[in-house]
Amino acid sequence: MDKINGWQESKEKKRVDVWKYKTYTCKAKLMDISTGSRIIVLNEDEAKEHDIYSGYRAEIKYKTKTLVTIVDVSNKLVNDGEVGLFKEIFDELKIKDGEKIEIIHMNRPDSIKYIKDKLDGKELAANEIDVIVKDIMANRLSQVETSAWITSAYIKGFTDNEIVGLTHATVKSGDTLNIGQKVICDKHCIGGVVGNRTTMVVVPIVAALGLYIPKTSSRAITSPSGTADTMEVLAGVEFGIDELKKIVLKTGGAMVWGGGMNLAPIDDKLIKVRHSLSLDPEGMLLASILGKKKCVGATHVVIDIPVGRGAKVPYVQRAQELAHHFIKIGSSIGMKIETLITDGAEPVGNGIGPALECRDVLEVLKGGGPDDLSHKSCILAGKLLELCGKAKKDQGYGVAHKTLMSGKALAKMRQIIEYQGGDPNVKPDDLPIGQYNYDVNAIKNGKIFHIDNKAISKIAKIAGAPKDKGAGVYIYRARGDRVENGDKLFTIYSESEAKLGFAIKALEYLEPIEMRKMLLEVMD
Repeated sequence: MDKINGWQESKEKKRVDVWKYKTYTCKAKLMDISTGSRIIVLNEDEAKEHDIYSGYRAEIKYKTKTLVTIVDVSNKLVNDGEVGLFKEIFDELKIKDGEKIEIIHMNRPDSIKYIKDKLDGKELAANEIDVIVKDIMANRLSQVETSAWITSAYIKGFTDNEIVGLTHATVKSGDTLNIGQKVICDKHCIGGVVGNRTTMVVVPIVAALGLYIPKTSSRAITSPSGTADTMEVLAGVEFGIDELKKIVLKTGGAMVWGGGMNLAPIDDKLIKVRHSLSLDPEGMLLASILGKKKCVGATHVVIDIPVGRGAKVPYVQRAQELAHHFIKIGSSIGMKIETLITDGAEPVGNGIGPALECRDVLEVLKGGGPDDLSHKSCILAGKLLELCGKAKKDQGYGVAHKTLMSGKALAKMRQIIEYQGGDPNVKPDDLPIGQYNYDVNAIKNGKIFHIDNKAISKIAKIAGAPKDKGAGVYIYRARGDRVENGDKLFTIYSESEAKLGFAIKALEYLEPIEMRKMLLEVMD
């Protein structure tokens, strides 16, 4: 096996070496624009002389630093003997305007061939997926080429072997956490439900029972708050991997922003493109989630798959297929997984937005708070305890609930908050909420038929969440509640009078809460 790996490494080194075959020198010209990519502009006529064209790769060298870039060409922006460098490259190389820089022609990466193979429906080998991931990480592929890779996954799908290969490549793209324990717990929700802050209740329950659960979470992309945004109200969330290790070994648990560490960095690059294309191929979703879990050493994981109107997964059958796939791929990479298909038709908890969600979490940890948040958190924690052997089958919920009601989970949460740099004695009422607010009341008698996740999310975001921690929506009613004309349905909070005005205006075209008349009223 070592010989095979050595041969592969030798082949890879040779492949990289033959890219470089022509070098010439130009003067750096600052183009004071940010592009978000490593792009250089060459004089079109001069580039042709060196057999370099738009879209080609070129390595640039300044002193001891080198960068792989994508070439663009122009006869107007740059003259002969110049290379236009955008702000990102100037900052990275710390180069001055007019200094000399080497341009090294590179052949087209093999990864482009592999992407085309996938578009043609061919199954890729693990080493070919590795090459694609390495080239994306090294910025050897343009955004168009990375988009083609995501599109191929969306159109052609991934085999199980390809998903496993991408999962391993995702892990290898960055650092990994090793806290030296045999059992490492984790949980994940595939998203789509606002206010679903179960992580901030599950982690202290599990950690209070002596297990280790280093939870890395994301910031909001399309929602009014991610777990990292909400936890940031209580404590710091940006830590290095060594700091995370110390926190977890001291407290058993942590809730930090995954983007603050070099864990699975390829995933961040792919998510940016996937989001802009509104594509979420199942193979990449599985590799993304399980790769991140593998990065923190997770051995036992519970996956929450919300289902219902407005959720990412609308039907139970689709959720069951996805659940089966999670378990199968997890087993292939040495991970025990339990999946839970939950009700995702409406928000979980009352508060939507960082500070409002924190209030809910602290109230639940004190033994009160929204019943749905408390109940769902105990279900998830209970299944994780059963999976790890900390509770017998069908007894996990009871163990989790007892831990919550006893105050042990609250004590553990306070310890985690302290070690993450927050105030361990914080109370729900200590958390500031936006000073501008607006109550929305029922305009007729009836019954709550549906609370729309997407509409509530939009209103909370327009009000300023998650950037403004005190902004959001607080919901007073649940599906099935009977209300009368004038009853309060929800309140919008904002830190800005103007943003509150925009949120109120949005109510003209959004219907966050759908009501229907009672049957007896209809018959009358």
